[in-house]
Amino acid sequence: MTQKTIAPKALPPAPTPSPQLRPASFRTRADRWADPTFNVFAIGLLLTAIVAIIYPMYFIVIASVSEPSEILNGNVWLLPSGFTLDGYARVFSDPTIMRGFANSVLYTVIGTAISVATILCGAYALSRKDLYGRTPLMFIFILTMFIDGGLIARYLVVRDLGMLDSLWAVVLPGAVGVWNLIIARAFFENNVPGELRDAAQMDGANDLRFFFSVVLPLSKPLIFLMIMIHLVATWNAFFDALIFLDSEEKYPLQLVLRNVLIQSEVSSAGGTGSLDSYAAAQRLGELIKYGMIVVSTIPLLIVLPFMQKHFTKGALLGAVKS
Repeated sequence: MTQKTIAPKALPPAPTPSPQLRPASFRTRADRWADPTFNVFAIGLLLTAIVAIIYPMYFIVIASVSEPSEILNGNVWLLPSGFTLDGYARVFSDPTIMRGFANSVLYTVIGTAISVATILCGAYALSRKDLYGRTPLMFIFILTMFIDGGLIARYLVVRDLGMLDSLWAVVLPGAVGVWNLIIARAFFENNVPGELRDAAQMDGANDLRFFFSVVLPLSKPLIFLMIMIHLVATWNAFFDALIFLDSEEKYPLQLVLRNVLIQSEVSSAGGTGSLDSYAAAQRLGELIKYGMIVVSTIPLLIVLPFMQKHFTKGALLGAVKS
């Protein structure tokens, strides 16, 4: 007797989840554009932010090659008006400019290296739970964020240490940023597990070998973040040089440009005292002001884009995890 074969009943197709219920990784491009109102608002907000950030920089560039009278009259918006290079000619005609540029590069390189090295070493030590007295030490570091001796106390310390009018007076007083130390400590606590150190010790590695061979290679995003922060801060710093340096041949670029601007205004207006000389002084002063902003900003604009991805990743990895 033959048995009748029953074909299996086809299952109904699985319902397609709505775009709102799909995980973000499974959403198609059409799903992402499903809400045009939100997309228009988000794109408009981002474009506004981009214009608000980029246009002032662009305006400085075109203003540096435009006649100041055209700027005051509101004729400089998208293109320069009354093209002139007198401001750049005055800036670069001063022989102290290149010397100040070399000094700024020297201070920035040495200051950044010292700051990053001290922060990485100190933060790793404070992240170790077996460090005796790490809580009081961290409290002392944090206390300096709220209590400062002031300019007179700092000057007396620098003077008594024999660092006045030297490279160290510029790079050492602000070498350790406490906030950056806290970020680095949180990074080490969350990304360098103790089991990794135990495994390295079982292989015969001491603390120094573990730090240089294991911790630092794992901390590249943090290292680039610290380099970027201190690079910008050291390059733009001029107040410590203004207070602690006496020799003009040791001035950084920012201080040199400041002096060029002041001397240009004084010398141009100190001739006959007429209205024409005063107007010429005002014109040259405005051109130098815009030109020195461009000159002092170009090196950072060249270097920072190459470190942007490391900066973003380091900022996220250095955040305190809940």
